[in-house]
Amino acid sequence: MKTKVFLLVALLVLQTLATMASATEIAAGLSHNPVSLDESFQITFTAHDEPDGAPDFSPLEQDFTILHRNQGSNASWINGKASKTLQWQLMVRAKHTGNLIVPAIAFGNDLSNASSVAVVEGTDYSNHSDEDIFIEAEAAPSAPLVQAQVLYTLRIFTRVEIARGELQEPELTDAVVEKLGDDNTYSKQVNGVDYSVTERHYAIFPQKSGKASIKPVELKAEVLANNSYNINSFFNSQMTKTKQVRSQAITLNVQPVPGTFTSPHWLPAQDVQIKQQWSGDVAQMKVGEPLTRTLTLIVKGATNGQLPELNNAISNGTLKAYSDQPVLQEQKSPDGLLSVREEKIALIPSEAGEYSLPSIAIPWFNTETKRLEIASLPAVKLSASGAAATNLPTPTASPAVVQPTPAQDAPNRPAISTAAINSSTTTSEAWLWRGLCAFFALGWVATLIYFLITRKPKNTVVFTDDTNSVPLQKLIKALKQACNSNDMHLAKAILLDWGKQQFGCNNLGTLAGYCDARLRDEILLLNQTLYGQNTVPWQGKKLFQYFSENNARAKLSEQEDKSLEPLYRL
Repeated sequence: MKTKVFLLVALLVLQTLATMASATEIAAGLSHNPVSLDESFQITFTAHDEPDGAPDFSPLEQDFTILHRNQGSNASWINGKASKTLQWQLMVRAKHTGNLIVPAIAFGNDLSNASSVAVVEGTDYSNHSDEDIFIEAEAAPSAPLVQAQVLYTLRIFTRVEIARGELQEPELTDAVVEKLGDDNTYSKQVNGVDYSVTERHYAIFPQKSGKASIKPVELKAEVLANNSYNINSFFNSQMTKTKQVRSQAITLNVQPVPGTFTSPHWLPAQDVQIKQQWSGDVAQMKVGEPLTRTLTLIVKGATNGQLPELNNAISNGTLKAYSDQPVLQEQKSPDGLLSVREEKIALIPSEAGEYSLPSIAIPWFNTETKRLEIASLPAVKLSASGAAATNLPTPTASPAVVQPTPAQDAPNRPAISTAAINSSTTTSEAWLWRGLCAFFALGWVATLIYFLITRKPKNTVVFTDDTNSVPLQKLIKALKQACNSNDMHLAKAILLDWGKQQFGCNNLGTLAGYCDARLRDEILLLNQTLYGQNTVPWQGKKLFQYFSENNARAKLSEQEDKSLEPLYRL
């Protein structure tokens, strides 16, 4: 009897464990957080397998009003495996303010995760009570540090149907502007009237301290009009009228670099992390075999152009360091930019022994705590074993002697030595070769002189050859016009004049090497579009944006060099 009871209990336990192991994971996500009391937001429940049963959303009704619900699924077949995604989307509105809990929802025996949402009081829109369309803009923080991230948010309120709309981008002089992610759409009540809201996010990085004004953003919309009295309404069922609305201008009070920050590379950010990975064991290196070190810098609230170089390994006589081109990435979300810089360095020891790589320290300024912080990696000790690599002698300029392969029909033919070949060279043959070389050299010099005399000077596309006569501000203004009109030939001519003034460059490839990563890539893209097989039309907006950022960063570095004492006195 006891044995039967024990077996029954064990069977129930195993069944319970099997049920728990096979439970479907259901994730609950919010469209945005926080939300205001007078706006709706979306709760999405996602499962990658069929749940145990239908969902019961009644617990939500304690704090939320369910306005609309939708259900969908998506199935795919990848590499011989079937996958399925199921989603339940609920549009809800909070009943009161506070930190409200979105409870766990039961799908039969399966449960979703619980989450929280902050609900705040609604905004006063009394100035827009009679408007069909209006725009709201806000920027935070209002007093940022120079080159620090400012989150700029646009909200377009509409209670009419728009057939077509054209929205301007925000503009700020001496600033880098980046759009963040996709637009978010929801509904909101304004003075008791339901509006559809489209929310768009930008990251703005002011490059100059002082007062700066973000210009009003204008929306030009084709609104569907009531044409019930139009005689041609049968043929023109979609009559529209044009409406133009603008947001308010926003003024930023951009702060300079704090005096407490003495590092030569200014990096304002919300968070900075540095990591490293090795392709093998640093304590068991082999002489002559490479060991790859991967350095990764992750910065929240900065562009790729702001990230410093990481590699500090310098080749010496016994340890060689070879660096790959850095890999740069930017991840954009409504919370801002997340930039990643990855560098790979191959280290090859030529002798057995101990090696040391110095520590890496990246000073940065925390824009949230207003404090200087340092992201660092400790020094690394390397140990190499094995026989020392043999240094091969450098080949001399004497011509190599090719040994002839013996013919198959004469296997016993003796090999001809180098000495025999040299001795067979007569004095007359040597004079013949010298005479031919002199003849061809004279011909080449004569051709070069003829080319220099008869060559016609090339006409400059925009400016004269005297680059000193063209002020820098005039060049910048002309480049902006060329980029706005997507005139790549004009942009090339202006960049070359700028390169001659600043660096003495005569071609785009050399000029790109003097610029930061983002401007360098745009210049190389322009060069490729001009002379390559690229059929995609060239767009100059990013080139001028990165050009302005590059110049602003150079000016900032000059100011810091003049104001700060050198870290090491010579």
